[in-house]
Amino acid sequence: MASLNYLWKNRAKFSITSVAFYRAWGKRVFTLSELLNRNYRSFNLKRKGAKISSQAEIGEVNISGSLDLLTIGKQTFIGKARFAMTKKITIGNFVCINDEVVILTGGHDAFDPKWSSKRAEVIIDDYVWVGTGAMILAGVHLGRGCVVGARAVVTKSVAPGEIVVGNPAKTLNKKRDIKFDYSPCEFIAANRAWLIG
Repeated sequence: MASLNYLWKNRAKFSITSVAFYRAWGKRVFTLSELLNRNYRSFNLKRKGAKISSQAEIGEVNISGSLDLLTIGKQTFIGKARFAMTKKITIGNFVCINDEVVILTGGHDAFDPKWSSKRAEVIIDDYVWVGTGAMILAGVHLGRGCVVGARAVVTKSVAPGEIVVGNPAKTLNKKRDIKFDYSPCEFIAANRAWLIG
């Protein structure tokens, strides 16, 4: 949703004589630098090979590895995260990845006397929510609508709708079995200034 073109076309419109007009434009001007920074980061990542939807919101992501291995879907929000890519990272639509999240696609086999490297892609399906400071390890597949709790360390794949917490992450007896109808990008102040006013 960070695309300036998208926000302009879908902006809330108010009469120039209304208080709402000046309030909306005040918010838009106030949050413009944040919006431009996210657009610039997304543009830069795409220029270097990443496949990112024009409707994704990209925060201050620290990425090491080949950017052509990264795919991010529409209406997905990524905060101040860190990705270490030796294999693909595929992130679906309507995903929320909070600050301090680390996603790794490589590591070492602790039980191998030669300490050989282990590499595997990470797949994150639609509507997944990854809490602050969580770590996703190589080979993990996060199923649609699952939740990874803050500071959780995910070493195994998580089924759709499951909620996992802890280190190592364990499944709670609760499940998100709902019809999803939200976009994490709608909650960002700069976007709300344009879409709602």
